This record gives sequence, C-alpha cells and structure tokens, in this order.
Amino acid sequence: MTGYQHGVYTHELPTSIKPPVKSTAGLTVIVGTAPIHLTEDPASLVNKPMFGYTYSECVKKMGYLDDFDKYTICESISSHFALFAVAPLVMINVLDPEKHSVPGTKQLPVIKNEAVLKEDGVLKSTIVVKSVDDATTYEDYEVEFDDSGHLHIFTSAANEIKVEYKKLDPSLVTNADIIGGVSQEGNLKGLELTNEVFPRFREVPGILIAPKYSTDPAVAAVMKAKVSNINGLFGATAFADLSTTEVKDYTQAPMVKNQNNLDNEDLLVFWPKVSLGGKQYHMSTQAASLANLVDASNEGYPCEEFSNKNLQMDAAVLEDGTEILLSLEQANYLNGQGIVTALNWTGGWRAWGHRTSAYPTNTDPKDAFISVRRVFIYEQNQFILSFWNNVDKPGNPKLIENIVDSKNIDLNSKKARQLILGGRIEFAEEENATTDLMDGSYAFHLYLTPGTPAREIKGLFEFDPGYFSALFS
Repeated sequence: MTGYQHGVYTHELPTSIKPPVKSTAGLTVIVGTAPIHLTEDPASLVNKPMFGYTYSECVKKMGYLDDFDKYTICESISSHFALFAVAPLVMINVLDPEKHSVPGTKQLPVIKNEAVLKEDGVLKSTIVVKSVDDATTYEDYEVEFDDSGHLHIFTSAANEIKVEYKKLDPSLVTNADIIGGVSQEGNLKGLELTNEVFPRFREVPGILIAPKYSTDPAVAAVMKAKVSNINGLFGATAFADLSTTEVKDYTQAPMVKNQNNLDNEDLLVFWPKVSLGGKQYHMSTQAASLANLVDASNEGYPCEEFSNKNLQMDAAVLEDGTEILLSLEQANYLNGQGIVTALNWTGGWRAWGHRTSAYPTNTDPKDAFISVRRVFIYEQNQFILSFWNNVDKPGNPKLIENIVDSKNIDLNSKKARQLILGGRIEFAEEENATTDLMDGSYAFHLYLTPGTPAREIKGLFEFDPGYFSALFS
C-alpha cells in the first residue's frame, strides 16, 4: 500500500502499439541420419533436435562425413553452410546405436604402435582390444577418428591385435524411423519432433526436409500433415523429392506425383537430383538452402520465389548418375504439373518452378504459388506470436484497437517496403456474433495481397509503317 504522497509522480504504461514478433520463414528442420559415432556421446543425439548456426557447430554436435547416402543430415550441413552460407539449421537424428548397429571383429597389424580400423560407424564405447588368441584383453590403448571416419588405435601391447566392436548401420534405418511417433514413455520420435523445435529454441520451423526418405510417399504424407499443424498452431512448408530410381524420365513424374497423392498447398515436390563435382544432393536439400538465401535478401520475408535462382550444381542427375538435361518446354511441363526442377539456362543451372504440389488441381493464388503460400504461412505464424500475450486480457475496445492498430502499422510498413502489395486487418461486427463474444472468442479479419511471381512476361511487337517518314525527313 502506498503511503502519504505530496508532490509530482510519474508512472509508466505499456505501449499501446506492439512491434511484430519476427517469425523465421525459412528455418530448415531436417530429419535423417548423422555420423553420431564421431561425437562424444552418441546415445544422447538420438531423436533430439539440435540447433546450429555455423558449420563447425553442426559438425561438432552431429559429426560429419561426405557419405550423404548413409548420413543425410551431412548433406544438409554441406548445402546450408558450405554451398549457400545460410543459417541456422535444426537437425533431428534417428540413427540409433541400440537399434541400427551390427557387431564386427577384425585382426589388425600394429605398426609403430598404431593400428587402423578401416570400418565406418564404429562406436568407440563398444571396442574391446584383445590378443589374437583371445587370451588377453588389453586396457592400455587410446583411440581417435581420422577425417574419413576410420578409427586409429594407439597401443604398444602387441604387434597384432584383435578388435571386437559394434558399428552403426544406417541401412537399418527404415521409413518408420523417420516418421516416428510417440514412445510408450511419451517421448516424441522422428518427424513428430518438429513439435519440440519451438519449445526448445523459440524458433518456428519454416521448411521441413527428409532427403532420401521423403521419396517414400508415406514419409511425404506425414511431412505434409505435420507442417500443417505444428504445436497445434504454426504452419510450415514440406520439401519432398520424387525417387530418381522410380522416375527416370520427366514424363513419368506427374503420374507418380498423382498416384502418391502428392498434392497439397504446404508440400513442394522436386525432381531429379543435382550433382556438384560428382557429389549428389537431393534437390529438396539445396532448394531449402536457396529459399533461405532468397529470404535473406528480402529482410527474411518469403515474398520472392527461389525459382530462377542459381543452385550449386553442375549437372542434374538420377540416382545412378545418369545426367538429365531438360529443355525449357520439358521443364515448363513439370512446372505446370506442380513439380520443381532444374534448368540450365541463361546464368547457369537454376531452380525452375514456382508452383506448390497443389497445382494444377488448386489454382487459388494463395495455395498455388510457392512465394504467396509461404507469405500466408509467415503472416499467420507472426500473428500468433505477436498477439499471444493478449490472450486472456479483457475483451474491450482497448484490446481490439491494440491488435488492429499494431497489425495495420505492420502491414502498411511492409507495403511501403514493397514486400507486399497491401494488407489490412478489421474487427467486423458481422463476424463477431454476440454468442461468440460471450464465450470469449474474438475474430479479426486480415486481408493480404502478396505480389504474385511474374511467371510470364510478354512483349507485343508490331510493324509500324508510319516510321517510313524517316526516309523523307
């Protein structure tokens, strides 16, 4: 209780206009496999989201090897940080030493107190070093991985040793491991862990990828379902690939897309793979990185297509290395079927396609154009984050004015910066029934118009005989 006061006093009131909370439009979440045997505590990295802002940070947390077929998270680390220099990245590893490992035994020569175990995936904690005749188990040795992931054993115990071990076997990872679910203990696994990204890191997922595994329609189906309802609130976009072992010709791609029900406004479909210096990447992986790069050039706002922007590649390929070179007409055919591809055209290899997989069945601009769809997702996420603190406050004119004024200022600012063509928010009486207001439900109507991509630029040329007069001037 305030005592007796005599004089002039001041008090601070909360600002009535709230600045918008930024939502990360392109925050990429990858679910896959990583060489966790290279880390200090592999078991702690199973089905746990890890966040990284730099190449070295991600390598330290998840390990790194260039074998992208075995370790798909490394493909994304390479694309994000080495090829496109974008950040951050959320990594979810499902490769589990308890489930996805096999035993092994090797006899190794010890040369100058060093033996090299040329096996991939060896788990250091499982190593047992013995004499060749199994008579003696040695304890006095040290181990260290080289850049190729091979284990070096340093010992002076003998000239030849026998090593027993367990090693990771990524081939044992199934699509069910990627899809995941909820364990009996209530722990989330696989794709379900997208629900842990915001509670852990206070960042909203923007793009969900699962290179290699997303070629399975069951995985793609779960991905498109998951991005539509993250934490029961947020939205994102799923990037999936068509299998290049199944689809070997561009004319097969639309049929496979339709047969597998890959037609959703929150799902992008890519074909084929891309290659750089003989190293293959799934197009979804590079497209996620490229989308982040384009967003960054627009203040982090996803208003511009990543189509017609350079991928880091020197060939489009199938899984077996067969090169694919599409003409403009062939690439446009895929675009017209809601498939993003790669085109070698003016300026080099580029991503080519601006339609979500919902097209051509759904032609609504907010669902059919990738950039427009991503803007709508971004704005909905931002609305949730910006006005969450208003929940449970008294529903009075002050609350309504606060939301309407704050959002209109935000939209007008985006219009002035040419991020959108225009937008507004209204609180309409006809959209707020008395019974809804009595129940504490307040509806705000947002109108939003992002610029659609200039997918076709026409030049109309006409012969004008009037200019013959120049001959007589």
